[in-house]
Amino acid sequence: MKVVAFNCSPRKDGNTSHMIKEILRVLESEGIETEFVQVGGSDLHGCRACGACGKSKNMKCIYDDDIVNECISKMAAADGIIIGSPTYFADVTTEAKALIDRAGYVIRANGIFTNRKVGAAVSAVRRAGSLHTLDSITHLFTINGMYVVGSSYWGMSLSRKEGDFENDKEGVKTMQDLGSNMAWILKKINGE
Repeated sequence: MKVVAFNCSPRKDGNTSHMIKEILRVLESEGIETEFVQVGGSDLHGCRACGACGKSKNMKCIYDDDIVNECISKMAAADGIIIGSPTYFADVTTEAKALIDRAGYVIRANGIFTNRKVGAAVSAVRRAGSLHTLDSITHLFTINGMYVVGSSYWGMSLSRKEGDFENDKEGVKTMQDLGSNMAWILKKINGE
């Protein structure tokens, strides 16, 4: 079993990254292989609604000038997918939105290859707006046949400044519980 996690924060070692890595730590302790992919800060562009992925059906976006096709390939190979984004004006980062839109079109054009995979969304937030951010990410999962994993609270942490996540005891526990729940459902799906 493998889980791939996409950090859509432009801060490579920021709170969103630390949140994701806490989940991955728990998954690894449960014997699940993990991979962390830095998406934020990349020069991504949004979906252009050209429809080429629907015609080619080669599991790729026609635009191959950024990391999106690599991310799509990793999604196809994984049993679980985590997408993390800080909350920007009550929504995801532009990198997260580009990944969601372009991967979403390719997934649907290729027989919904994410069907029955497991997904989890996480967001670092200063004060408010994280529920909309989490909802935006979760839409990708639910429209593409995935099971969404919950935790002991919403998949968020009150984290703005460097080190805030580690000081958010409830946020840390929420990520740990999310990792534990994701491991449990992955094992159940795989007959363990």
